[in-house]
Amino acid sequence: MKLKTRKSVSFMSLVYGLGLIAALNYVGSFVFDRLDLTQDKRYSLSDISIQEAKKLEDVIFVRVYLDGDLSADYNRLKTSTKELLDEYRSWGGDNIQYEFIDPSANPDIKAREKVYEKLVKEGLQPSTIAKRSMEETSEKVIFPGSIVTYRDKSLPWQLLKTQMGVPEPLMINNSIQQLEYQFISVVKSLQSTTLKKIAFIDGHGELPKFEVADMTRSLEEFYSVERIAINEQINALKLVDAIIIAGPDSAFTEKDKFIIDQFVMRGGKVLWLVENVSVTMDSLKNTTTTMAIPRDLNLDDQLFRYGVRVNRNLIMDLQARPIPIVTSQIGNTPRQEMLPWFYFPLVVSQKGHPIVKNLDAIMTEFASTIDFVGKDTAIKKHILLTSSDYTKLATTPARVSFNILREPPDKRQYNVGPENIAVLVEGTFTSNFKNRITSKIADNKNIAFKETSVPTRQIVISDADIIRNQINPKTDEFYTLGYDRFTRRIYANKEFILNCINYLMDDSGMLEIRAKEYKMRLLDRPRIEKEKTKWQIANTTYPIGIVIVLGIIAFIIRRKKYGA
Repeated sequence: MKLKTRKSVSFMSLVYGLGLIAALNYVGSFVFDRLDLTQDKRYSLSDISIQEAKKLEDVIFVRVYLDGDLSADYNRLKTSTKELLDEYRSWGGDNIQYEFIDPSANPDIKAREKVYEKLVKEGLQPSTIAKRSMEETSEKVIFPGSIVTYRDKSLPWQLLKTQMGVPEPLMINNSIQQLEYQFISVVKSLQSTTLKKIAFIDGHGELPKFEVADMTRSLEEFYSVERIAINEQINALKLVDAIIIAGPDSAFTEKDKFIIDQFVMRGGKVLWLVENVSVTMDSLKNTTTTMAIPRDLNLDDQLFRYGVRVNRNLIMDLQARPIPIVTSQIGNTPRQEMLPWFYFPLVVSQKGHPIVKNLDAIMTEFASTIDFVGKDTAIKKHILLTSSDYTKLATTPARVSFNILREPPDKRQYNVGPENIAVLVEGTFTSNFKNRITSKIADNKNIAFKETSVPTRQIVISDADIIRNQINPKTDEFYTLGYDRFTRRIYANKEFILNCINYLMDDSGMLEIRAKEYKMRLLDRPRIEKEKTKWQIANTTYPIGIVIVLGIIAFIIRRKKYGA
C-alpha cells in the first residue's frame, strides 16, 4: 500500500512539474525579460539600444571579420561581440543577422591580399598580432572590425580601439566597453532618413575644404555637411543644427558675431577651433627660426561671455610628437633624426568625460592654453584635453627655433603642469550682445533677438590642426585625419572630433552608453606561479571530496528512513 502511495505521489509530482513547465513556456511567449546578475551589468542593453532593436523594419546584417586562430585576448573581443549581437537578437528577432569570417582563411596569398584591400577600402583598419611558439615567431594580419549592412547602405564598425602605451588586455577591455556605443551609432546612422545639418563656417580664412576633407567625409556618414559663408546674412544659419569654426585667420565682423551669437541663443551647437597665435611649420621649411605672433580674431569678448578665454601663448611639452630634424652632414648627404618637437604636444587624456574616455593619443600643433572665466552658475564647464605634467609656456611674440633641439631640454623649466587645450561648456548662455544693441534691433520681429539661450553646448579647442588632415604634396591626395606621415602612425584625432560632434548633436543620451565601464578581473600572475601546485590539488580533490561526503550523507539518511 505504501509502495502504491509513493508511486502515486511521484506520478502526480511529475504531472504537476510538466504542467508548471508548460505554463511557464506559455506565459514566456507573451512576457519577455532577461536577468543580468553581473555587478557592472555587462550583459544588459541600455534603453536606447532596446528601442532601436525593437523598431527595426528590415534586416541588419553584420559581417564580423574576427575569426580563426586568435589569441586569448582577441577571442575575448570576439566572444563579447557575439554576446552583444545575441543580446540584440533577443530584442530585435530575425532582423539582426550576423556571421563571423576569417579574412586570412584563404591559403592563396594573392587572394588574401585582395580581401585585405577590399576591407581597407570599406573602412576597416588592420592589426598585426604576433604568434610565438617554441619553434618560431610569426605574425598574422587580422581585421578586428565589421561591415554592417541595412538595406542598400553599409558602414564600417571598428571593434578594436587602439591606444598608445596601453597594454593589449586593457586596450581590448576598453574596446569591449565601447561595443554597444559603436554598434548603436552605426545602426542609427544606417536608419536615418532625415539627417541633422552641420556647417563649416567660411569667409574668415578658415581651413580650406581640402584640409578638412577627411573629417567632412566621415561626418557625412552621419550628418548632412556643407560650407556656409555668413556674409552678415541674418538667416545664414537658420536651417543648421551645429557649426564648426575651424582655424580662422582674420577678424570676424560684429554682424557675423551677432549671427553666431543668436544661433547659440536658439540652441545651436558650436565647435570652436580657434588659434590666437599665428605660426606654421611652412615658415620653418627654409630656415631654422620663425616668429609666433599674436592674432586678433575679434572673438575674445564673445568667448569670454560664454565662459572661456583662449590665451595668446604656446604650449611646449616634453610629451611631444617626433619630427625629422637634420642633425649632421655626412659628405653631401644630410643626416636626419626623429626628435620630439616640443611645440607638438601629444595629448593622452586622463579625464573621464565620455567624449575622451579610452581615446588613443591625439596630436596637436602649436596649441595655446585655455582658461575658464566668469562665475555664471548656469554654465557647466568640463576639461577635455590637457598637456602633460611636463609643460612649459612661451609668451608671444616668441621665437620658434629648431635650435632648442641641439641640447637636451632642462626638465626643471617644464614644470607648469597640465594646461587646458580643449574644453566643453554647456548650459544656458547669456548673449554677448545683451545691453549692447539698439531698441530698433532688439524689437525687430524678423531678428527676434534673444538675451538668454535655451540649454545648449559648445566645445572650444585652441588648435585647429586637430581637425586638419595632412596632404600628400606629390599626388595632392589627403591622408586620414590623425595620420602622421613621418611616423606612419594614426592618432585619435578623427575619433575625438567625431565624439565632439556626436556629443554636441546628441539628444538621446547615447553618450551614457559610451560611459559604461566593465571591470577587468585579471589573474594575479605572480601569485599563480607561487601557488600553482596548491590550487591544482585543491581544484582536483575538493570537488571529489564534496561528492563523496554528500554521497555518504545521502546513504545514511536513506538507511535511517527505509532501513529495517
